[in-house]
Amino acid sequence: MELLTETYKSDISCVLSCYDRIIISGTLPEISYSQGMTSYMYQNGVRIFDYPKFAEPFKESIRSNAERIAKENGVEIEYIRKSGVRKESIISDKIKKRGDHPGIVHIISVMEGCNTYKPWHDKTTGKTFLKPDTSKCLHYYFYFIDEQVGLGYVRVPTWCPFRLQVYVNGHNLLASELKQAGIKFSMIDNAFDSLEDADKAQELSDKISIEKLHRKLDEFAWQFCPVYKDFNLRYHWSVMQAEYATDIVFKKQESLHAIYGELVATAIHTVKPENIATFLGHKLDPRYEGKLATITMYALKAAA
Repeated sequence: MELLTETYKSDISCVLSCYDRIIISGTLPEISYSQGMTSYMYQNGVRIFDYPKFAEPFKESIRSNAERIAKENGVEIEYIRKSGVRKESIISDKIKKRGDHPGIVHIISVMEGCNTYKPWHDKTTGKTFLKPDTSKCLHYYFYFIDEQVGLGYVRVPTWCPFRLQVYVNGHNLLASELKQAGIKFSMIDNAFDSLEDADKAQELSDKISIEKLHRKLDEFAWQFCPVYKDFNLRYHWSVMQAEYATDIVFKKQESLHAIYGELVATAIHTVKPENIATFLGHKLDPRYEGKLATITMYALKAAA
């Protein structure tokens, strides 16, 4: 089967594939599981049932750090009570007002679920240790525009073991590399709509430096969650989610409009509901009694 990019090659100005949405998890391996945290407590002479008292100063330190960052950057910490509020919409409005220059865009705080530990004494074995637990704690979302990674955020929980979540966009990572290489480009949202040298851009995309990204992530941890330094540990970074996108730019809108309806129809009829329900190897729960369907909606415009 001939590829779309081959069939309409004469109508296409450039094609580029690169990472898009990337969510990265940061953990402190030595204390990211209950046995590890238990060992840390014993090694440092802290009683297991004093764990809540031990962890409290770190929570206050993270809170103080967030307030300091907010004050230094002239932003307020906005607390969100309702779960249905779209953070992206809030940040979009902030950027419209402040512009897209580098710096802290906004800080959001919200109560969300988190992993934590609770003290436990096993009467059978006589051992006292920490057990894994889940609860809710205050989280801070630090939204920023960075010269290297563009718009992103770092999500910081106020409870130990301080698992971080970092969002960046691969298009912005590549845009930074293009600027350094002197390759002209333009973007619409998170997609490239023009490239001076598409082949060179693809080469740079294929060679995005992981080491360089690691250094930036370490910098974020230092800035937004400095309490980890009290443990004399370093964050380990791993990818939670990653999207890989292909930008296909047509020379003229008319060329794309001529085939757009066919492209949408093909996509709708090719990807079935069962494909989505079992995406990435997921199995559909046999107890599920809901309805799976693909729905196409058309908007008709009345004649003038």
